Amino acid sequence: MLQKALFPGKYIQGAGALGELPALVRLFGNRGMILASPSVYTAVLPESGLDLKGSSLQAERFGGECSEKELSRVAALIAENRADVLVGMGGGKTIDTAKIAADRAGIPVIIVPTIASTDAPCSGCAVIYTEEGVYESACYQKSNPAAVLVDTEIIAKAPVRFLVAGMGDALATWFEANSCSRTQSSNECGGLSTLTGLSLARLCYDTLIQYGPSARIAAKQHIITPALEHIVEANILLSGVGFESGGLASAHSIHNGLTALAETHAFYHGEKVAFGLLAGLQLTDASPDVSEQVYAFCEEVGLPTTLADIGLRDFDRERLMPAAVKACAPAEFIHHEAGSITPEKVLQAMLMADAIGASRKKRQNA
Repeated sequence: MLQKALFPGKYIQGAGALGELPALVRLFGNRGMILASPSVYTAVLPESGLDLKGSSLQAERFGGECSEKELSRVAALIAENRADVLVGMGGGKTIDTAKIAADRAGIPVIIVPTIASTDAPCSGCAVIYTEEGVYESACYQKSNPAAVLVDTEIIAKAPVRFLVAGMGDALATWFEANSCSRTQSSNECGGLSTLTGLSLARLCYDTLIQYGPSARIAAKQHIITPALEHIVEANILLSGVGFESGGLASAHSIHNGLTALAETHAFYHGEKVAFGLLAGLQLTDASPDVSEQVYAFCEEVGLPTTLADIGLRDFDRERLMPAAVKACAPAEFIHHEAGSITPEKVLQAMLMADAIGASRKKRQNA
């Protein structure tokens, strides 16, 4: 396999960055259309100072689900507005809809995330759901977003849980990329990891450990600090490039397995990935020092460390096994890990991760 890496065309971050949007749209085209999540449409855009009444930039409200029906509606709006640049502004489903709609229309897409809860903004991947919200398929676009614009004034106003969940997603990036590199498994670009992808994945982890706790305090107070800026960059850019150009492994597969249990559905992607990482560390025989550092980080910022933390209190082996089986499906990333991975091994790893987390909680509360 060849070495491959993917990146967004531009990445811009900082307080007040949204003011750069009109110039950014003009860089790529003449008529921009913003696909805005409901909260962005009603609360953020009216206070943004953007001129949405002119001919160069208009806003349309996202319908709420990244489904084929919504994609058809957005395609019609692109044609009606004669838009040659699409801006996706909001959370994950708004962003994914904008990515796919722009790709199908053959126009550039600019992504403006309003929360830092996942590393999706920089990637070329998007997920399509049914109108009822059931996962249907994942698809890659012909290229990654033309630009990603991150206004930390907007990010800082969001509930702190979003930022913490983003740290959970980003926390797994280095470990999964490193596993793919060791086993020469393919990354999300369909090639082998580059030194760039691996280095950014490692920088992502180091940044989280150094600045994560301080950034959580800042986000809780809705204030912008250098630590918050660093963590927003880690959650969105470093993790985004790191996972796509480094590859995925056990943490995300265990997350995918956990989605088979309805009790986990109220928890965010990054929260379940964090527990998936703790289980993955047990599965891959990580050193006690590494395990200690990851557990301590999760405890300090408020990420799950036990099954109960993700809604699975008092789950026995039989009730957990469907998650382990799903995590080991033939196409899952978990097979990028070294050795033969089986549902029984994954089940044991989840139980051990839970037991360690529970033991640590008990000691801390004693």
